[in-house]
Order: sequence, then structure tokens, then C-alpha cells
Amino acid sequence: MFTSPRARLMPLRLAAVFAVSLGCSLPALASLGGDLNSVAADRAHMNASVNVTPSGEYDIHEMQSPGGTVVAEYVSSAGKVFAVAWHGQFPPQMQQILGAYFPQYTAALQAQAKHYGHRPLNIQTPGFVLQTGGHMRAYFGRAYIPDMLPQSIKADEIK
Repeated sequence: MFTSPRARLMPLRLAAVFAVSLGCSLPALASLGGDLNSVAADRAHMNASVNVTPSGEYDIHEMQSPGGTVVAEYVSSAGKVFAVAWHGQFPPQMQQILGAYFPQYTAALQAQAKHYGHRPLNIQTPGFVLQTGGHMRAYFGRAYIPDMLPQSIKADEIK
């Protein structure tokens, strides 16, 4: 059976990217699923300006980093981050914004090793949803906890 050299190196490349992303990441500040304090910590970590938009049962804390990436954290009236969304030239530091849900994200990356980077990523489990897409200099995505969504918001509204 013939396997191209490129195909044989793919698992090694994926392992290297995974190891570097874990090694270079700072400790998670528990953004998704975290409380209002984690939003302030994310803003400080990103060195971002913030704009808060109240919306009935939840507030949207939109942070823009100096590099142009915009991260919106959706905070319920109970003070919990139930969703995050992002767009910009660069993807955000995923460990930072996903917090305790980061291991589910990395497990999904490993499961889709052959196609990651070439297709959108769509993780849908009962307790966690993450969808990403885009290309160089135009990344976007969202992640949310279905059980924490307030009744006044539909998942499609998380942008």
C-alpha cells in the first residue's frame, strides 16, 4: 500500500501543533462557564477595549484586541458566561476563552486530524457546542453551553 510522504507526516505535524498550543498557552481563566470576574480577566489578558450591551436576560461584553480580533462574551443575569463568539484576522487564544471546555475542543481536533484547517470545525455535544470557520485573516466562531442559554436567545443569535 502506497502512502505519500505528506500523508505519513500529517500525524506528526498534528502532534507538534497540539503540543505547541498546549505548551504556549497560559492558564485558562474559565471564560466559558465562568463568572463575570472571568470577563474582566479576559479583557486584561487580551489588552482589549470593552463595550457592554445590555439585552434583557443577558449582557454582551464585546472586547476588541489591539490586533483587531473581537471576542463577545455573553453573560446571563446570574453572572455566568454561557457563550462566546469571535471574529477577526487572528483566532483568539482558545484555552483562554473556552476555559474548562478547552479539553473537549482539543479532543475534537484530534478526532478530525485529517481535515482540521481545511474545513470548518463543528462540535455538538449535549453540554458543549463549538463552531469555527474562516480562512487566513478572516476567522470566526462561537461556542456555547446549551443548558445555560437564556430563554430569550436562540443559538443562531450568538455571533
